[in-house]
Amino acid sequence: MTSLRTRDIIALGLMTFALFIGAGNIIFPPIVAQQAGEHVWLAAFGFLITAVGLPVLTIIALSRVEGSIQLLSSPLGKAASLILTVVCYLAVGPLFAIPRTATVSYEIGFSSYFGAAPSSLLIYSLIYFIVVTIVALYPNKILDTVGYFLSPLKILSLIILGVAATFIPAGHIPPAINNYINSPVSEGFVNGYLTMDTLGALVFGIVIINAMRSRGVSDKKLMIKYAMIAGLISGIGLTLVYLSLFKLGLGSHEVAPNATNGAVILHAYVQHAFGDLGSLFLSAMIFIACMVTAIGLTCACAEYFSQITRIRYRTWVFVLVGFSLVISNLGLTKLIALSVPVLSAIYPPAIVVILLGFFWKNFHSPARVIRPVTAVALFFGVIDGLKVAGLDGFLPEALLNLPLSAQNLAWLIPSAIVLLICIVIDKVKH
Repeated sequence: MTSLRTRDIIALGLMTFALFIGAGNIIFPPIVAQQAGEHVWLAAFGFLITAVGLPVLTIIALSRVEGSIQLLSSPLGKAASLILTVVCYLAVGPLFAIPRTATVSYEIGFSSYFGAAPSSLLIYSLIYFIVVTIVALYPNKILDTVGYFLSPLKILSLIILGVAATFIPAGHIPPAINNYINSPVSEGFVNGYLTMDTLGALVFGIVIINAMRSRGVSDKKLMIKYAMIAGLISGIGLTLVYLSLFKLGLGSHEVAPNATNGAVILHAYVQHAFGDLGSLFLSAMIFIACMVTAIGLTCACAEYFSQITRIRYRTWVFVLVGFSLVISNLGLTKLIALSVPVLSAIYPPAIVVILLGFFWKNFHSPARVIRPVTAVALFFGVIDGLKVAGLDGFLPEALLNLPLSAQNLAWLIPSAIVLLICIVIDKVKH
């Protein structure tokens, strides 16, 4: 039975941390902090639950089922399991995550030079995705080399940014706005969805398992143990990054008042703290990080869809990149606004599948418990999504006044009630 050396365990944790770090991780904490104001640390607590806690639990849950989403969601049935897997790949692929890498890198690195005109973003995104396409068509030749040099540079730039945010004093902290006034924790919780790290963990959990297998680890208990350690290492790293970015956003009111998104705050703050040279350096790091993230996600999605269809890998690369190009030209603010309702709908069933995956052995029939609870979470998640999208006028009044509905967490209590009922039925039927 092969076990990992200490340095291999640390490397596995840093690799897991690097997999999580992307565009969403750096743009959402600043805007949450600016809007939460005096309630920032309550909002941060809720944010860390969904942006750190759930991804770490996902990695551990996947380690128990050999890293496969389809095995984790198998109690849902073959069709529902396939749909969940496809939705996860689409969300972290061409619908949101890949287009977001282009818009974030433009907002932070190039918008100050070329302006915010749609034509400028179109030209930039065309060049950006041409490069992504060229590299994604030959992933084995370039991606590993770029990734080897990227991770240290990306981590170094985040350390520089975090230190600056920690030691540069914050300006005036105004009162909270919007939902952060009365429910900062739940609002932070829902905004943590936007990092998409939980969905991302579902997709690349197999990468972490394969990394352990490549070192000769085959024992299931050891895999779970190392996945827990790697998850904790990445969780600590993510928490430190997020806390520094919350601190950055808290002191951003003077340099970027009433910002529409976190990329605007980050660019203004870096320009203020480091000047032109430092801003150029960090913008280059974020550009490279976004580029490689886009390449990696394109490769992963194209590989998966080529496996479940008869369409070739290269054809999928062109399809995914073309779709991402169109979506990216909505602009970052519109892209985020589009993603919020969808993520509000799909996160609740994903959370149910992940958490109940730890309790299979306690159920006589996992499907008897997991299917109804997931269905209820999806139903109320869709209701939350419609409300966020401003379509609540089409919903019955009774559905708008559910407990926690104002916090966009209407799915929580019904799912818990159905879970208890299903557990009792499972015990009685056995």
